[in-house]
Amino acid sequence: MEVLPEEDFEEDVTVTDDEDDDEESARNLESSLSNIRITPTVTHITKPRPRVALSKCPSSYKENSSQEKLMLAMAENFRQQYVLLYPDRKALLLCPVNECGVQKFVSTTLRSTLLPYPELYDWEGCASFVADYLSLELLDPPFELPKQLSSPTWVLQTQRGTCFDFSIVLCSLLLGAGYNAYCVSGYATKEMCLLDQSRQECPLLQPQIQDKIEEPKKPIKKYSVKPPRDLQSNFERRQEEKEQAEAEAAALKKQLDAERLQKERERPPPDPLRGLRVHCWVLLLAGNREIPENFFIDPLTGKSYSTTNENFLGIESVWNHQNYWVNKQDCTLGCNEMTFDLGDLSKWEYVLCGQSLSIISEPKTLEEPEDEEEEEMDELKVFEMPPSWVTTINISPADMEMRYPGGMKVIEYRKAKLEKFAPYLLKDGLVTKLTTYKDLDCTQASTIKEWFKHRSDHLDERELHTDSNETTEHFRPGRSDALKYHRYLTLVPETERQMDFYSHIRTDGLARRIEKPFEMTETFEDRTDFLFYRHAVYGKQIKVIRAGEALEQRPLQRVEEHFHRDHSKPASKDVAERIFMVSDRRIQVTFHLEDERIIPAWLNFIKPKEAADSQKAQAFTPQMVSGFQVDPSTKPYTNLQLYEMLVELMKEEENVELCIRDSEKEVRSILSSREKEDSYTDLQISIYNPTRNETARLHMEEKERMAKEKKQRQKEKELDLLAPSQVRLGLPEVLTRQDALQLRTDCLNEFKQQLFNKASLIQSRMEKETEELQKKQQWYQKNYLTMSNEDEDDYLAYCSDAMFRIHVLKMRLIRHKERAPQKYLALEEKLKRHPRLASHLL
Repeated sequence: MEVLPEEDFEEDVTVTDDEDDDEESARNLESSLSNIRITPTVTHITKPRPRVALSKCPSSYKENSSQEKLMLAMAENFRQQYVLLYPDRKALLLCPVNECGVQKFVSTTLRSTLLPYPELYDWEGCASFVADYLSLELLDPPFELPKQLSSPTWVLQTQRGTCFDFSIVLCSLLLGAGYNAYCVSGYATKEMCLLDQSRQECPLLQPQIQDKIEEPKKPIKKYSVKPPRDLQSNFERRQEEKEQAEAEAAALKKQLDAERLQKERERPPPDPLRGLRVHCWVLLLAGNREIPENFFIDPLTGKSYSTTNENFLGIESVWNHQNYWVNKQDCTLGCNEMTFDLGDLSKWEYVLCGQSLSIISEPKTLEEPEDEEEEEMDELKVFEMPPSWVTTINISPADMEMRYPGGMKVIEYRKAKLEKFAPYLLKDGLVTKLTTYKDLDCTQASTIKEWFKHRSDHLDERELHTDSNETTEHFRPGRSDALKYHRYLTLVPETERQMDFYSHIRTDGLARRIEKPFEMTETFEDRTDFLFYRHAVYGKQIKVIRAGEALEQRPLQRVEEHFHRDHSKPASKDVAERIFMVSDRRIQVTFHLEDERIIPAWLNFIKPKEAADSQKAQAFTPQMVSGFQVDPSTKPYTNLQLYEMLVELMKEEENVELCIRDSEKEVRSILSSREKEDSYTDLQISIYNPTRNETARLHMEEKERMAKEKKQRQKEKELDLLAPSQVRLGLPEVLTRQDALQLRTDCLNEFKQQLFNKASLIQSRMEKETEELQKKQQWYQKNYLTMSNEDEDDYLAYCSDAMFRIHVLKMRLIRHKERAPQKYLALEEKLKRHPRLASHLL
């Protein structure tokens, strides 16, 4: 913004009587508003702020650089012009003091930071973290800007701050994650400013929208039986539909009236400070990170809102780490009609002539060379925002895990209370607890829902309905019994309950077991015997003596089993349903329905009586079997086949009874283990968590110790170049110049001798290889006429290897001669810079 001439100042500041009255009324309003006090809720902090240890603060926190001082002067100039042009508007938040009492420009308080946690890579995770990690301090008074704006590092350290501190931290994280984020200073409703969510529905109670799965259309057969004619009267059907529509309309009207009356009763009293309560939130502009449209984020709750939301009543200014903009638009109707094109000078005014000018500047033409030169001069005078005075934002893994102030946070919603806990804070692994109530005062609990983490019993979620005392539990995969879901009233056996299992883990394929006092139903999946349903009916408990012990047991009266189709067998031989009527000593078998048949085949068996004390066992007779065969042309079963089928079914009945008794034992075992798990809960600790896992911590310490020892050994292996020569001089503590020159000469001579020895060694090896090759060639000249093919091949192979060795030695000698002078000069330079010789040789 340009500086106004002095005469403009003098003309505009002339005060009239009307203005005196306006000022007097404004002062009266301010004094009346100052008398209004707010009663903080549980989520607010009323304790005084902790004091800052100035000795531990960096210098940038306690003083301003020359660039920052110039920025403060420009901000003061901007403020004076703003007060002159808009005397009726509230003051801007430009240069508040930090925690050390030093004035800082608000844009420099932002510190763009990307933390190494995947959760903070998107805006949802950042907003949720800030809302959970910090506690709110209310503005006092609520209609004035804060006098202090602390650094994000101090806010994160104390875990408390005003809505402005929340926004500064959130905006810093969003800028580091690549979003086009801005802090917004404006006005909001009372509920938003006070973080009052007691009239909002809990997000965990809102139904999740699921995609509708379209049912596949049934194929239309070319030849099919025509449906029967509809003989119902169309008039009567229309009358019924009309009556049903009227009843639905009346019920809907009644429901809407009840909801309207409920809203009227729950409507809060009018807020005397509506439109005056100062609030700060975050604006995300579309573009970066594939954000499709602009939206607001309330840092106190972490929720997103559209820019036309009725909770936001007006905007005074916005800023980021590059610039500061003042709103010129009318906010009488809130933010509904506002636009956020910060390059539009008719709607936004900027402080620094930087990035904004490039958006609104007109293209240059060749016809105006003077204007082009002036623009170039202006570009040279552009003042860039000073770098942030805040040190690097850092959040330790322990603080990230603790998440909430003191490890827990309580949020009150409409007829609900949400409690959040840090992992490992509670012994039972509870991390979230949601209690719903029947009344608005939250005195009569309706349901209690709990979420767990890191439990050794893999319990993930538990819900208790207080009215019916029904409890439902959900488990993660990993249990030895493969339990997935458990619904029960009490953990006493033989009562009503439902258990779901991970069927793909179990060997028997059990998916669900529903138990009642006298019934038990089991469903199976993917079994090799194609069984998918079993239903058992019990009688009253009786005492049974087994192994000399009297046990109470429910006798089986009826067992029903259903099977899927086994296509390897004909349908008339494949059992579809099997019923064991134990109390009536009967067995009924129903086979699968054959193609193009409407009735399945079936067989009924009457079991012969077993031998008693005074009676013999009853023999099998054909009259004990009755049945029906669909195809009359098939051969009937012979008596032997029927007898064998009966014997097989009686064996199956015994096996089924054993399976049912095993299921009862498993239920008792699961209930017993659940009681123990709830009484003594163990939490699992990851091997990647060395702070809690003792084995992992010892392993890390051992690795660090071994690394230190290895480094120390390498350090000890590094020999001093002067050590051999110093021994010959008697290891003097202080070297004279003559001693230094002598040491230098001795080291160079020894190194020169080493280079000469190495060259001589390579030369002697090459001469030896050449001499042996010559001898071999002479031998070949004498004996080549009498040599066999194998000897000749051996000779050629030897010559090839010898020539290769000679070539390698020759190349090594040449390379050694080329590098020897370089190594000699490098040693000489190293000796000049040696700590003990540098003072004498340089």
